[in-house]
Amino acid sequence: MSELFHRKIERTAIGFVVAIIAAASVGGIVEIAPLFTIPDTVEEAPDMRLYTPLELAGRDIYVREGCYACHSQMIRTLSDEVERYGPYSLAVESKYDHPMLWGSKRTGPDLARVGGKYSDFWHVAHLSNPRDVVPESNMPAYAFLARTPLRMDDLGLRLAALRAVGVPYTDDMIENAAADAYGQATPDSSYSEGVTGRYGEKTQISAFDGVTTNVTEMDALVAYLQVLGRLTDVAYGRTAASEQAPDPDQ
Repeated sequence: MSELFHRKIERTAIGFVVAIIAAASVGGIVEIAPLFTIPDTVEEAPDMRLYTPLELAGRDIYVREGCYACHSQMIRTLSDEVERYGPYSLAVESKYDHPMLWGSKRTGPDLARVGGKYSDFWHVAHLSNPRDVVPESNMPAYAFLARTPLRMDDLGLRLAALRAVGVPYTDDMIENAAADAYGQATPDSSYSEGVTGRYGEKTQISAFDGVTTNVTEMDALVAYLQVLGRLTDVAYGRTAASEQAPDPDQ
């Protein structure tokens, strides 16, 4: 019976077109319908803060070097994942990510909660030569980042582009993007106070690569890694995991 129906509809052009439209419509509805429930499914995070210009530059370097291909940023709700990596990932934590970097492949560990887990020095040592701290690592070395000055003159344009897609950067943030990137990586400079004033007291101000005379791509990447999982603490209130958000001061 089904074979005869199949042959019949193939011989009828209009019927075949209608069948294609019906099949495509089902797939479209399945994909589109959940979008109408986003306000009800995305969590509230009143303490959510924006990426600073330095962290945003680090994220761009992370994408440029293909780090996302080996490290996911999506902890599932499985108990073994929560026990290993921390509270499972929430949609709201990626609300300012363009593009999202959740991923599924893990050649290396998931980095969704790596912020504050290790010191700046550990990250610099690991990025410079991964095998110095993880002997079995097959990760490439990124020592050149410490020798590469960070381009900061276009950071304001990057913030403006993100504002165009909904990230609430202010005119003040955009105007001071380069100064804030410099200030976040040079704690003793007069620019550092502007960073905490615009992005919050919890913003980490540090000579991330250990050098305060210039700002490098290593500074930016370490700053980004140190903020992963720390833009908001909302995830720690939605899981039975005993782990608490890392405190960088301890």
